[in-house]
Amino acid sequence: MIDIFTKYGNVLWSGFGYTLLSSFYALVGSLVIGTLFALFEISPIKTLRVIGKIYVEIFRNIPLLVIAMIFYIVVPQYFVKIDGFTAGTIGLTIYTSAFIAETVRAGIESVATGQMEAARANGMTYIQAMRYIILPQAIKIVIPPLGNQFINLVKNSSVLAFLAGFDLMYQGNIVASTTFKTTDTYFAVGLLYLIITLPMSYLMRYLEKKWSVEGDEA
Repeated sequence: MIDIFTKYGNVLWSGFGYTLLSSFYALVGSLVIGTLFALFEISPIKTLRVIGKIYVEIFRNIPLLVIAMIFYIVVPQYFVKIDGFTAGTIGLTIYTSAFIAETVRAGIESVATGQMEAARANGMTYIQAMRYIILPQAIKIVIPPLGNQFINLVKNSSVLAFLAGFDLMYQGNIVASTTFKTTDTYFAVGLLYLIITLPMSYLMRYLEKKWSVEGDEA
């Protein structure tokens, strides 16, 4: 494995950078979109609830690779030209957002309904109550499952390898096919994935404990 890093370190680190960038874009995008559709799902407006539920059910039940391939093949053919990196990142964002929507929805629904009623009774609008009362509590509740979703997102970013997305797995495949040292190469690739996922795991545990202590003190 040391030989792989010595001779092909630049290639693998380049893929590492693409994976990190794609994961960051997808993480931010899926969190925003997922939270939006979670709010749709519990909205008092029936049309929004239906839209939210349809979105979640469709993209949660279609394989990630299929979604990514749609953006990689269908979208450039009929709409606008995009490269493999962009197609994979969009597919990863949409796929993950459906799971985040369900996670956030469950977190919102776990907050006592009386808090919304109390906020409305004190003159807050529905949106104000969600923003200042419900969502801050829900986010603390869903940190552990959200952490799992973010880690899965990083691992799922390997789908870019099928789309010439230049990610870590794509570069690892090139190195493995060039050197025929598949075991050493994929051990090296796995190590680089751990460099991304382990800090995320520890960060989520830290936030979970921190907010749990603050909740107990309150």
